[in-house]
This record gives sequence, structure tokens and C-alpha cells, in this order.
Amino acid sequence: MATNTEKKPRPRARKWQEETRLGLVRRARRINRELAELYPDAHCELNFTSPYELLVATVLSAQTTDKRVNLTTPELFAEYPTPADMAAANPEDVEAILKPTGFFRAKTKSVMGLSKALVERFDGEVPAKLKDLVTLPGVGRKTANVVLGNAFGVPGITVDTHFGRLARRFGWTASDDPVKVEQDVAELIPRKEWTILSHRMIWHGRRICHSQRPACGACAIAPLCPSYGEGPTDPVTAAKLVRDRSFA
Repeated sequence: MATNTEKKPRPRARKWQEETRLGLVRRARRINRELAELYPDAHCELNFTSPYELLVATVLSAQTTDKRVNLTTPELFAEYPTPADMAAANPEDVEAILKPTGFFRAKTKSVMGLSKALVERFDGEVPAKLKDLVTLPGVGRKTANVVLGNAFGVPGITVDTHFGRLARRFGWTASDDPVKVEQDVAELIPRKEWTILSHRMIWHGRRICHSQRPACGACAIAPLCPSYGEGPTDPVTAAKLVRDRSFA
């Protein structure tokens, strides 16, 4: 039982619980600006030279690293440079190339299926509309927004595991549903910033704000984050958790 001389703990999240809608918008945009200063060179870490290459690379990036995909796609695109080439490929040959990326049979089915769909329904060209992209095998809103934002310059929010985790930690959304997360964040951040915000959030999630033991004590966003304290707050301990920028 607490005595009169003992200090009662004060709820750390109280000020965030009392945050107004305007306060939330301002804080979200301030976080975006802070992330811009932290990661001025943030960009898509998948290598590509065309919308088709980015589309395939993004599908392949599921359950593996961008680095692994970048090591795999040069051989893949050298063998099958166009949707028509991929659609006509021997599945076993494609599987052999994609095996290092994991789930290679499912990924082979997806990249061959989307390539066939591109040939049959879009004259071999990657469509520049979300409603068309999501009709392709293995392509959801996340993949579609990656392609739209980085290959066509159409603003889009890419809600991968990193983005969703950070959006919830920042208090921008309470949802686990990627579509709802996308909608909630879109109401806070100007449309022109959606694509670059996605990169900044992903970079921060990979380097600082990990799913397990985020490096809170080494995070420049800490003063703006209602989840500060989920990871070590000691600067020395937290610094050891920071991953190098080359991690992908």
C-alpha cells in the first residue's frame, strides 16, 4: 500500500489520450518532417529499370529481404525480360531461379500468372491504375501502391509490416487492417507525401523501431511517440539495437 511519502505513478500516455484531432494531425506531420531529416535519401530499396521489373520484384519481396530479391532478379530478368517471356517460361526453370527467395513455388505461380494477365489483358504493359493492378495474380494494395508511387509517380501509401507497426505506435491508427491503416494515415498526411512517407517509415522500422525491442533510447522521434518505452530507453543499450542503413 502506498504511503503518504511515496509518489504515485503518473500515466505516461495521458497527454496522448487527451490529444485533439488537430493535435494528432500536427504531430503526424511533425513526425514526417523529422523522418525526412533522419532519412534524406530514403527510397525504394528494390532495384528495377521498368514498372514490370518493380512489380515482379515487389511480389518476390514477400517473406524475404530486398537485398535477397536484388541478388535474384538480375538472373530472372536476363532470362525473362518481358511479361511475354515470363508467361511462356517453364515453371521449373523459374522456380530454380526463385528458390533463394523462399516460397518459390507460390512466387513462381504469381509472377507467371501476373505476366500472363499483363499479356492477355493489358497488351504486355503494367497498368498505372490501382483498380487494374489489384486484379493481377499475387498483387494486393501494398504491391500496387509500391508500383504506382515508384514507377508512375502516383502517390500511394505502402502498408507493409513496418509501416503498420509504426503507424500504430505513433498513434496514427488503432487498426491491424492494412486498408484501414492506409485510410487513417491518408487523412493525416498530405497526398503528395504518401510515397516518400512510406519509404521513411519502412527505413525507420528496419533500422530503429523494430517489432521486438525497438531502440527507443536512440530514436529521434521519441519526444513525439506515445509508445516510447516499449524498448530500452537507455541510450547505450538502445544504440546497440540500431541496425546499419545498409540493412534491407
